[in-house]
Amino acid sequence: MKKIIKSEEEWKKVLTPEQFQVAREKGTEPAFSGKYNACKDKGMYRCVCCGADLFSSETKFDSGTGWPSFFKPAKKENVRAEDDFSYNMRRTEVLCNVCGAHLGHLFNDGPEPTGLRYCVNSATLKLTKT
Repeated sequence: MKKIIKSEEEWKKVLTPEQFQVAREKGTEPAFSGKYNACKDKGMYRCVCCGADLFSSETKFDSGTGWPSFFKPAKKENVRAEDDFSYNMRRTEVLCNVCGAHLGHLFNDGPEPTGLRYCVNSATLKLTKT
């Protein structure tokens, strides 16, 4: 897999201010505000920064948290998790493994078969409908 590396200025040219703040500066959109939170359309959720396949609509579920939630990545090699100690908490950050975009966080309260919840910001996703 080829990594995509761009400068902050290059990312600012291709992303909206909200996308840049969330994906490149590790921000979070307000709960229930993202366009994909309640979306039921079928397709592939791709990274808004680089287009990598991240999550299939087949693994999306309503977690009630206000953010799109998935129980597994579409391609394991495109998503990575790292420890996040911001805000005096220990969480697991979810990132695009291709371009390093911050996607959201990973929790152990999802449905079977994985028991995982990838809690992802809509601003970091682009749905390609099938």
